[in-house]
Amino acid sequence: MTSSTTDTSWLGWLIDAVISLMDIIGPIGAGIAIALENLFPPLPSEAILPMAGIAAHDGAFGLWEAVAWTTLGSLVGALALYGLGAWLGLDRLRRIAHRLPLVDVSDVDRTVAWFRRHGGKAVFFGRFVPIFRSLISIPAGVARMPLWRFAALTTAGSLIWNTAFILCGWFLGSGWHIVEQYVDVVQNVVIVVVAVTVVVLVTIRIRSLRAKRGRDTASETSDTPTDELPVSSGR
Repeated sequence: MTSSTTDTSWLGWLIDAVISLMDIIGPIGAGIAIALENLFPPLPSEAILPMAGIAAHDGAFGLWEAVAWTTLGSLVGALALYGLGAWLGLDRLRRIAHRLPLVDVSDVDRTVAWFRRHGGKAVFFGRFVPIFRSLISIPAGVARMPLWRFAALTTAGSLIWNTAFILCGWFLGSGWHIVEQYVDVVQNVVIVVVAVTVVVLVTIRIRSLRAKRGRDTASETSDTPTDELPVSSGR
């Protein structure tokens, strides 16, 4: 499989790198790329997976090999982040949150409590959401979701996601260059949306902290005893 892209963007460079990796070590290269995508979310699986499908279409390896190795890569990357969350643990994460300027310890407690209620759905459906599919593995480790359940849900969600995009590459074949430019646009839109969301959340958090600080100051003022003035009696 040879690269036909002349794109000089970071996505074009990445596509060329993944193609070269698959040329050298076959579908294992696609699996490694997807594992790295889990650890570094800005890497777009939406571009990597169709490349594996095109390689399978060109006969470099079998379609089932592309699906199997990329799904294994997804699982390995997710398990690495799960391990990070388990190593951090709730107590250590609370201590870290206490030192961060815009994070409250109660935020960590609420997040972990939410995950314990909805963790299964979050892990499975999170595999279909860029960036979130990587980050969700950390609270799974912190909450100590049973490893077998986490692995099963991650594998199931990743299998669906990976297969869909690999099949896109498979059916498009040499016509991938027609839609290649749009993948870059979609990925950049996702990054912008995430960046805007972060800015909005930080702004809301700052306002919340200021409001809380104002309430605490008002409460301290109202609780401060005042000297009683003598009451004079007039004749």
